[in-house]
Amino acid sequence: MPKKMKTKGKPDLHEDLEGLDIQINEFGEISGNFDVEKLNKFLNDNVDDKKLKEIKDILKKEEEE
Repeated sequence: MPKKMKTKGKPDLHEDLEGLDIQINEFGEISGNFDVEKLNKFLNDNVDDKKLKEIKDILKKEEEE
């Protein structure tokens, strides 16, 4: 069985997410101190969605034909 990694201090965060703190309780529920809408906006702006990229590529090929 693998050993659990020991965490030391707080992880490095993007400057837009400064102050983000997320906890998972014993029931598996996620709780945090950050507005979900603000977090979703950050993810939409900074993370590419693979599924949407594939759809855009397909549409682009169809337009070229």
